[in-house]
Amino acid sequence: MAIDAILFDLDDTLIVDEAVSKEALASTAKKAASECGIDPACMTKDVHRIGSGLWREGPCHPYTKSIGISFHECLWGRFEGESPELTALRNWASRYRVEVFSAALAAQEQPDEDLAETLAAHFSTERRRLQRLMPDAVETLVRLKADYKVALLTNGAPDLQREKIAASGLCAYFDAIAVSGERGVGKPKPEIFQMLLADLGVTADRAVMVGNSLERDIAGALNANLASAIWIQVPGSEERADVAPHHTIRGLHEIPALVAGM
Repeated sequence: MAIDAILFDLDDTLIVDEAVSKEALASTAKKAASECGIDPACMTKDVHRIGSGLWREGPCHPYTKSIGISFHECLWGRFEGESPELTALRNWASRYRVEVFSAALAAQEQPDEDLAETLAAHFSTERRRLQRLMPDAVETLVRLKADYKVALLTNGAPDLQREKIAASGLCAYFDAIAVSGERGVGKPKPEIFQMLLADLGVTADRAVMVGNSLERDIAGALNANLASAIWIQVPGSEERADVAPHHTIRGLHEIPALVAGM
C-alpha cells in the first residue's frame, strides 16, 4: 500500500484544545474568586454544568452539533459570516456566554451581571492567549511534507477554525484545508473527506487520516474508505465510540515511521 497524502485533524491533534479551554476556565474562576470570594473549583464545575446544558438545549444546537462546535467554543467564538446559521449562532452566543457566567455566579450565591460580562470577556481573552501546539507538531509536519501531500480536515465554525490555524503558524505546511463550516458538512460524513481528497488529487486508498476523535476522525476515515485511520490518544479528550482505528499512537512523532512502513 503506497500512501500519497496524510490528512490531519486540528483540535487536540495538531493544537491543544480541551486542556487550553480548561486552563482558560480555571483562570476565569480564579478571577471571580478574587472579585467576590467564591470557591473557584465550584465555579468551574458550575460553568461546565450550566454551559454544556444551555448549549444542548439552545436553538442552535442542531447546527453546532452537525458542524462540530463545542460549548467551550460558544464561550469565545465570534462566528462571523452572513449565512442564516452563523447569524443565528452569533446572536445567540453573545447572550449565551454572559448567561452562563451569570448563572454560575448565582449558583455561588453571588449574582452580579456586570461581573458576569467581565468574566465572559476574560475567558475569551485567556482562551486566545493560551493557544499552543501539540508536542512535535512542527517537526512532524516538516518530515511528512518532504514525502507526502499534507492536508487539514477540521470541524468547526469557519472564522474560529481559521483563527486557530492562523494562530498556530502551521498554514504553510498544508496543501489543502477543509473546514466543515465552509463545506456545509462535517466529519464523520464521508463527503467532506471526498471533497478534500479531490482538492489534493488523491484517491481514498492512498490517504491516511490522523485524529484524536474516534467518533469523528476515525469513524469518518472508515466511512470514506481511507487506507488507514490513525488515532492519537490524547489524555483528557478521549471519548467512547464503537469504532476501531487501524493504529493507535500517543504522539505525533510516531507518524513518519508508521506511515513509511505502510
